[in-house]
Amino acid sequence: MFDIKISDTTIVDGSGNTPYRGDIGINSDRIIEIGDLSGVAAKRDLDGSGLTTLPGFIDTHSHADGVLLHAPQGVHSIAQGVTTEILTQDGMGWAPLSADKYEEHAKYLAGILGDPPLDLDMSSIKELRSHYDGKTGPNIAVLVPHGPVRLSVLGFTDAPLVGDHLKAAQELIYIGLQEGAVGLSTGLSYYPQSYSTTDELTALTDVIATNNSVYVTHVRNHNDDRAPEGSGIDEAMTIALRTGGKVHISHFMTRPNSAGEVAELMAPIDRAKESGADITLECYPYAANATIPGYFLRGQFHEGGLDGLLSNLKDSSLQDKLIDSLQNLFPGALEKAVFTRVVGEENRGLSGMSFVDVAAARGVPIEEMVIEVMKEEAASFGFRASTPASVATTRQVESDVMELLSRPDYMLGSDGIPLLEYEGLPHPRAYGSFARVIGPLRRRFGVPIEQITNRLTKLPAERFGLTDRGEIKVGNFADLVMLDEETVHDLATFEDPRTGPTGVYHVLVNGQPAVLDGQLTGDIAGRAIP
Repeated sequence: MFDIKISDTTIVDGSGNTPYRGDIGINSDRIIEIGDLSGVAAKRDLDGSGLTTLPGFIDTHSHADGVLLHAPQGVHSIAQGVTTEILTQDGMGWAPLSADKYEEHAKYLAGILGDPPLDLDMSSIKELRSHYDGKTGPNIAVLVPHGPVRLSVLGFTDAPLVGDHLKAAQELIYIGLQEGAVGLSTGLSYYPQSYSTTDELTALTDVIATNNSVYVTHVRNHNDDRAPEGSGIDEAMTIALRTGGKVHISHFMTRPNSAGEVAELMAPIDRAKESGADITLECYPYAANATIPGYFLRGQFHEGGLDGLLSNLKDSSLQDKLIDSLQNLFPGALEKAVFTRVVGEENRGLSGMSFVDVAAARGVPIEEMVIEVMKEEAASFGFRASTPASVATTRQVESDVMELLSRPDYMLGSDGIPLLEYEGLPHPRAYGSFARVIGPLRRRFGVPIEQITNRLTKLPAERFGLTDRGEIKVGNFADLVMLDEETVHDLATFEDPRTGPTGVYHVLVNGQPAVLDGQLTGDIAGRAIP
């Protein structure tokens, strides 16, 4: 007898091979048998007729770190069929940090990671993982985040890691890998990560390469002069070639100002791969990004962490330099920005409003408005870009994404920043990326379901060493999603971003139902993996 039997379903196993029909028998957390199981009873039968069964999706880039500590079911991901999220992205995280540094850095990162409980032990990757293990809907995997490593050994200062400081950082990364991290992450548009040099990053990645893990990078667009040829992507390729290690590039895709230029985008990647670099990449299916306001401020304003940033924002002698950074670091970006996370009681009405409209309402230039709100919100608000005025541009970016996902080195990472209800209106990518790609975009562009499923399941499982996951085969964990491949569709929009998808009927995590008949069960079966 099986605990669960899925009967008469179309199986897309994640390998990229042709779909086939069959039954799947599950006991406890594993797939026990696949084939004609019509003569075997089960405690729970799931009728798969008319449905397609795939491995649970793996979100290779999630910022749900804080949300999962407060709303552990992970509705944003589970409802889409995502059964694993990889956290601590862009070098952002809370471990390994002492209690006092954890509290300060948690507040500094609140605009993107949310507000975690401040009484948690974050002194190690082991402790970080323990806060999720057996306590969340999806499985989680973590990377060693570059930011906390730097803070632990050097503090929040613009100085290179060299000598004993560098050795201490390498040791922290090694220990983190031994404690279950699946790689190292850095985000070189954020601080203190962007204070680093290419030599520092290479030395840290040597630890990753030696231990057959993955260096995950949001490539540099701050302090570009510290990168070879002033190019973040050239820096990443240099590190890949110097170390011989696995390098994974976060959300590397065309944008509205480069829509249709896939060949140009991939040229440096393909040159590096021809020279022996081991590169994989990810993208998400939206033409608008999202981040935090510190992204617009140069590194000098971030020194000292949150206290230093707030002090600089309040220093009238620095106002001209702050405004210059807001105007010129990424020209024109403020005019396209929309508030997402805003938690201050007096400012909650800003969520969903454009920066332009808020500045006009306050009667000040847009840069002054941003400085005002950063001070009012302790720099913890979030924002997203507005969608392109031309639908044709959005559709071209979506076409580019599907072209990228046709490559065997590309995966899907939502870059999602899910928010609790009181925090505001999030970007819909946290709630719709996977349903959008497996549903309407796959159908619109005529992509074989077995190909796109591989990019969402087996490919990331293999790349990040997620043992016995990402493929439907005997002995693997029963992380599964059952959907109608003709009707599955994302419903999350910029106006109503938390709406779950249609066409997803059943989701299992480690053999336990997280979604049954399209309804969330509330089961918490996720684990800290691998």
